[in-house]
Amino acid sequence: MRKDASSRPPYESDEYLRLRRRNMLLCAGGLLLSGASHQLTLGRVIPEVFAVHAAWSASFVALGLAVAARWVPSRMTGAIAALISLSALMLDIRFTGGLASPFFPGLYAVPLIVAVFTPGRREPTLVACALTLVSLLLTCWWSGATLQATLAQVFSFAFVAWVSAYGGRTFRRLRDAEREADRERVEALQRLAESERLRSQSERNRAEMERLAVMGKLAAGVAHEVNNPLAFVKSNLGFLEEELGEPAPDVEELRRVLEETRQGVMRIQQIVADLRRFSRDTAESDERCAVGDAVDEAQRLASVRLRSLGEVMVDVAPNLPLVRISQRHLVQVLVNLLLNAADALDTAEPRRPARIVVSAAATEAGVKMEVEDNGPGIPESVLPRLFEPFFTTKPPGKGTGLGLALCREYVARAGGTLAAENRPEGGARFTLCLPGAVVHRQR
Repeated sequence: MRKDASSRPPYESDEYLRLRRRNMLLCAGGLLLSGASHQLTLGRVIPEVFAVHAAWSASFVALGLAVAARWVPSRMTGAIAALISLSALMLDIRFTGGLASPFFPGLYAVPLIVAVFTPGRREPTLVACALTLVSLLLTCWWSGATLQATLAQVFSFAFVAWVSAYGGRTFRRLRDAEREADRERVEALQRLAESERLRSQSERNRAEMERLAVMGKLAAGVAHEVNNPLAFVKSNLGFLEEELGEPAPDVEELRRVLEETRQGVMRIQQIVADLRRFSRDTAESDERCAVGDAVDEAQRLASVRLRSLGEVMVDVAPNLPLVRISQRHLVQVLVNLLLNAADALDTAEPRRPARIVVSAAATEAGVKMEVEDNGPGIPESVLPRLFEPFFTTKPPGKGTGLGLALCREYVARAGGTLAAENRPEGGARFTLCLPGAVVHRQR
């Protein structure tokens, strides 16, 4: 039963076997041509030499076909080819003059040829060296060479054998070094991918932590913000119950009270919807938004914290272009800036009515937004580090030090800028520049 192609080692793959067959057939053609032209080398025709070369060529053809058909293991082809070549060379040498034969130097080339054709494995070269040494000794014996001449041939061949073995060993070391380098490169890429995954996960965790921190800041005001319309709705329901008990209730008054009650319920619904959308950790598919919508949502969210401090003024120019940032990220940036302004005003001495202004105007590149307050401003020593992660001037438990760092990161990803400065008349100003979004027109 044949092995599955995916489970075969490289030296048993179809492509490798086809390559071995082609090499064997090319060698067979060269041997046949050499046998047919031996008279040019020897000066005469020797039938035995032609017969040896024909048999030699046929053996290589058969070996190539057997390897391609998987009848002979490809790992054995080098040793088999060496054995066939040595046998044929010994016959050529015997038929053409022994040690004086022009084919005799070919014995020395056998280990080199085997090393070239099977550089990845040591065994075929060693087998070829051993068989060649035996063939060399037999040739010297047939030729009646003296002991001194035989030893001279053996020492000469020893150098060739050493070159063959050392060359194959060097190739294997280079190949193993390349494989090790490839393995280390793959491992480095895997470590890099894992590091990038952990970094992305860390960024998501950091953003989630800051979002939860903002939600914590809003939590106290949410109860108050929901309680006011809830009390209003409860009072209106009591009034409606009393009016419906009257013989002739005022229908117009009932409609007015019902409308006010509906508005109170919608206010509660809006607060809950804003909070749910703000706290949800989902990827935005649309990386563009309308500035006015984002400002309205941020103002509604921050109002639960700002309502008790003072006045928030919004000055957004009409017909502003869309900007290249998701609405969720822009809302988070604005909420952070508004809550920071609220925290600064809450600790201002002497106490003063809060006045926060959010403005937006079109520019050549997109939209410029400003969030200003009349608080104490930012200390000059703090300004250079204001956007550093985990840097905060708030007491423990009051801030994570991530809010402004994430704000600048969100804006920078969109291709915009976020800067802070102190106003000449007092208070702080945050300037947000966002590029315009590319609007894809329908064809």
